[in-house]
Amino acid sequence: MGFGKKVRQLRAEKRLGQRALAKAVGVNFTYISKIENGKLGFGDYPSEELILRLAKALEVDAEELLLLAEKIPARIRKRVLERPDAFGRLADLDDHSLDRLLRYLERRPARRH
Repeated sequence: MGFGKKVRQLRAEKRLGQRALAKAVGVNFTYISKIENGKLGFGDYPSEELILRLAKALEVDAEELLLLAEKIPARIRKRVLERPDAFGRLADLDDHSLDRLLRYLERRPARRH
């Protein structure tokens, strides 16, 4: 599902009109309509800041909306910049190897520094 359709679905699930969502995030309702219909004239997606406000207003995971908008969430971007060597190696893995690594990681308890 594309970004605009997801925003429309989430808005409908919350039983919000375009005007109510627009007011909650500080834009005109016609801008919400353009987002939902993929009709933004200056780019495919709204700014990261607006996506974060949309996620908050719709009470959904901001990272999911950012990724649908082809934007890298700050938490992931920070880590990639800290460890480009590790992420470069991950990017080189085929899907089978990456799935095996993820299954291995899921079996281990999460560790935080």
